Amino acid sequence: LFIRSLNNTNFILLLSFTAIARINNKNNIMPKSSAKSDNSKSVKMSGKSSTNSNNKTDNASSTGSGKQSKLANAVKVRHILCEKQSKCLEALEQLKNGKRFNQVAEMYSEDKARSGGDLGWMSRGSMVGAFQDAAFNLPISTLENPKYTDPPVKTQYGYHIIMVEGRR
Repeated sequence: LFIRSLNNTNFILLLSFTAIARINNKNNIMPKSSAKSDNSKSVKMSGKSSTNSNNKTDNASSTGSGKQSKLANAVKVRHILCEKQSKCLEALEQLKNGKRFNQVAEMYSEDKARSGGDLGWMSRGSMVGAFQDAAFNLPISTLENPKYTDPPVKTQYGYHIIMVEGRR
């Protein structure tokens, strides 16, 4: 009775959703809302402006986050790398006090210091795990209004303050 009351378009949609659900169940694919991630760590972001979702500038600067970040294959990244955590925390304090990201990178970073921490475009799989996770979860931001990792991300190379300028 239920199927007869549906028009052709709704019936086709119902069949499509049913087929997708069966394929997902057969392949043990869980919906994203109930999927559990073993290695997922949330990335706290800092920046000069508030991270309130009602702020128009924050919404604009987060372009590329969410679903798009899952689809992105590359990010344009800047970072500040310090071997010692204390030095990295000093750099973080400079950023919080309003200093431009590229200037802080030139003063504190032990890698790519001459180019303001600019690593350029980096593809998924070319970065170490924790760095990559943070980079693909950060919103896109600018040198004038940076959104960066806080606390710094630890890898085998040291402590990184990461900022993303683009996503593709």
